[in-house]
Amino acid sequence: MRRSSIDRPYREPPPKTLGKRVVVTRHKGLAHPAAPNTPVGEMTYRRVRADIVYGRLAPGQKLTLDRMRDAYGSAVSTLREIFNGLASEGLITAEGARGFEVASVSPDNLREVAAMRQLLECDALRSSFEAGDVEWEGRVVAAHHKLASQEKRMAAGDRSGEEILRRYDWEFHNALISACGSRVLLEMHASIYDKYLRYLMLAAVFRGEPVAEEHRKLLTFALERDWRGAQATTITHIQDCVAQMVSGDWWLS
Repeated sequence: MRRSSIDRPYREPPPKTLGKRVVVTRHKGLAHPAAPNTPVGEMTYRRVRADIVYGRLAPGQKLTLDRMRDAYGSAVSTLREIFNGLASEGLITAEGARGFEVASVSPDNLREVAAMRQLLECDALRSSFEAGDVEWEGRVVAAHHKLASQEKRMAAGDRSGEEILRRYDWEFHNALISACGSRVLLEMHASIYDKYLRYLMLAAVFRGEPVAEEHRKLLTFALERDWRGAQATTITHIQDCVAQMVSGDWWLS
């Protein structure tokens, strides 16, 4: 399993002043970076969350407040509130007096996360395909173009852009369901997708041409408004990826 030093987390330029209190808003998925005027607490929350989802903070890693303060340049009280918020999302485990640690991973949890993603995404696909307009089509086509370009680079052996690939993957799947008409469903999907993405990053899975072909099919089904075909392809897309992750030896690393 990939592990990175906590002394080198992902960083955004830190603001010069600290807010009085952390206000963590519901996230919109990792593909939506913080705006320049985002409050300090929210920016730190996004950084910690991204480090967990992208595997830079390893499962089971202890999150000692003093070390985290130095790594993220935030007050201990700010980090404690952020960690409690992430614990409520299931990304961090609160150990009482022993502090915090990154949530563990397991094959059973992966299957549960994948099943929930499949349920939400398939439901949203039907509504989105039925309601989607020309603007929606444009978003889907544009998102697929970026994803397909990055998949070609990965297939050619360039693995340096894995995080970019995962962001484009999210943008494409999110575009497909973006016209579903339910903000609650989209927020739930974004949350579960990030948990699924965490497994993808830790397992370093890339299925090559099969996954690229599935994405091409999803694009075609979207333009044809064939939500049944899209649902069937999505189920295969998720289940085949889960099977590859579960059978891998990265759990033992």
